Amino acid sequence: MKYSDWEAIYCKILDDFGYSRKEDEYSARVLATLVGGRRVCGPDCLEEIIGRDVTIYGFGPNLEKEMDEVKPLGTIISADGATAELIKRGIVPDIVTTDLDGDIDAQIVANIKGAVAAIHAHGDNVSRIREYVPFFPSRITPTTQSKPFDSIYNFGGFTDGDRAVMLARHFGASKILLIGFDFATARTQKGKDAAVKAKKLKWAHKLIYELNPSRVSISTP
Repeated sequence: MKYSDWEAIYCKILDDFGYSRKEDEYSARVLATLVGGRRVCGPDCLEEIIGRDVTIYGFGPNLEKEMDEVKPLGTIISADGATAELIKRGIVPDIVTTDLDGDIDAQIVANIKGAVAAIHAHGDNVSRIREYVPFFPSRITPTTQSKPFDSIYNFGGFTDGDRAVMLARHFGASKILLIGFDFATARTQKGKDAAVKAKKLKWAHKLIYELNPSRVSISTP
């Protein structure tokens, strides 16, 4: 998705949650400073990685069960916390979408083993960006939900899961399999506001399904 199409949706998200565009933009500048240009996987790089078939793993409470039942197809993208379960099972995703609030060690291991880390900047993760980005030794795709600039990209999306879907669609995926996505029930996570998480899941569902182009098939187990 182009930023010109995304911006109106972004403004609605800012209004709904009371988030600050200026804080999002500041976080993106911090990320840009830390990443520089030396390890960036930009559009050409992502286009080579993302195929027509894509499997995306979310960190829903149904993740482990669905992983037992369903094999992945094509390019594998893991959303933040799901990465730890993949690494535990010996699966290295092609791409990890993360705002750095999941199992960071697993995400760094995945990056070491070849996964592109699509690290997302937003207003309240500046401290995590400063702390953890230097430990990712391999390719990074820096992303923002505000206006993109230089090598900071915006392909659309809000949560780790729907950003993964919008990334896949942006680069031509026509068949997307979602594993571990539960839009009604979130995992209980220490320090997380359940009401805010529930609202985020509603937005994720909207961005994944209501904005889905007719050329793309989305399925679940």
